[in-house]
Amino acid sequence: MATGVLQRVRGGFSPAKSRALSAGNLSLCVRGLSTSSNRNREDSWFRSLFVRKVDPRKDAHSTLLTKNEESNLYKIQFHNVKPECLDAYNKLCEDVLPSIHADKYYPCELVGTWNTWYGEQDQAVHLWRYRGGYPALTEVMNKLRQNKEFTAYRKERGKMLLSRRNQLLLEFSFWNEPVPRDGPNIYELRSYQLRPGTMIEWGNYWARAIRYRQRNREAVGGFFSQIGDLYMVHHLWAYKDLQSREDTRNAVWQQEGWHEVVYYTVPLIQHMDSRVMIPTKASPLHSFSSSSKLFTYQELFSLTWPLTTFPPNPMKAL
Repeated sequence: MATGVLQRVRGGFSPAKSRALSAGNLSLCVRGLSTSSNRNREDSWFRSLFVRKVDPRKDAHSTLLTKNEESNLYKIQFHNVKPECLDAYNKLCEDVLPSIHADKYYPCELVGTWNTWYGEQDQAVHLWRYRGGYPALTEVMNKLRQNKEFTAYRKERGKMLLSRRNQLLLEFSFWNEPVPRDGPNIYELRSYQLRPGTMIEWGNYWARAIRYRQRNREAVGGFFSQIGDLYMVHHLWAYKDLQSREDTRNAVWQQEGWHEVVYYTVPLIQHMDSRVMIPTKASPLHSFSSSSKLFTYQELFSLTWPLTTFPPNPMKAL
């Protein structure tokens, strides 16, 4: 019907007017299409602000960040100990863990074992390395199930704990592998919960940033989680004492480029915390002097704490 009306109306015009009307309709149509096209382009540009382009990857993030030729897997354990049991717990670990570390039958190594000095109190932290990755971890677990001494250790340990948790970690390719060092030392474990999807970005910045933190050999190891709390990063540092820690951390701000690392990595973090830890007697990463003398709690604290008398375990006094 509308077509018929249009034809009758156009029929009432002269040929010249009909051509002009047709040209006008064509112009309106072109302008309409142009406006629609511009609007579509604007909508597309606006949507692009919120839709991230995904680049295809053929490798997992962990493969891009680790020392693939070594295939080391790490396990970190956090044990919250009943306060009255901390001394007995440390003695139990001292009797059992070094024997597993030294026995070549088990493809694992005890990297370090500590008590938290500042941070979460009455807590023990253990770091294990499995050379050979997940197969080595499985082999160790299967063999330990047949170890009666270890089974008894776990049973006795369970009586002393309030809670425990662990994570499986890989080491960043640009960090040093943890090795013993001259001491005495305290250790700081700084843990960062990253926003999901930012691990590669974190690794890119810290691959350049680690050189700023090597001048005093304070960098011990850097790890990221694979199982447990995900997108978790752990940086392990060693210092002579708390004042050395403060001086070292302040000095890095004088190096050109460090402030840029902080500026770009802080937005990647959801949560972070710090533990200052004291190595136990069972720890390969312990506090020792160049003469290989192992320091006791009392001797270590005499170097780091202005007290002249000490309780049996200074950890309980702080």
